[in-house]
Amino acid sequence: MTEVELKEAVIKAIKTVYDPEIPVDVYELGLIYEIKIFPVNNVYILMTLTSPSCPSAESIPVDIEKAVREVEGIAEVSVELTFDPPYAQDMMSEVAKLELGFM
Repeated sequence: MTEVELKEAVIKAIKTVYDPEIPVDVYELGLIYEIKIFPVNNVYILMTLTSPSCPSAESIPVDIEKAVREVEGIAEVSVELTFDPPYAQDMMSEVAKLELGFM
């Protein structure tokens, strides 16, 4: 699998993870800031949450890591949580905005 194909598979896996309070996946919500594929198929994901006090702060990163680990060919997964820059609704995709009634 090429790096581009692997990244697409990682995104597809991330899209299976939903914020339990919002009926949209975390990728479309704009919570994923960065995905890097390193040699030997190690994956680094930089993400945020809708707020630092998010009640799912402990579960969402773990769920993302588990989903990405299931992608064939992945060696290691590292998920880092940041609040810089802070999350804003304009980070949502059009799909998420439509689903949540913002458009």
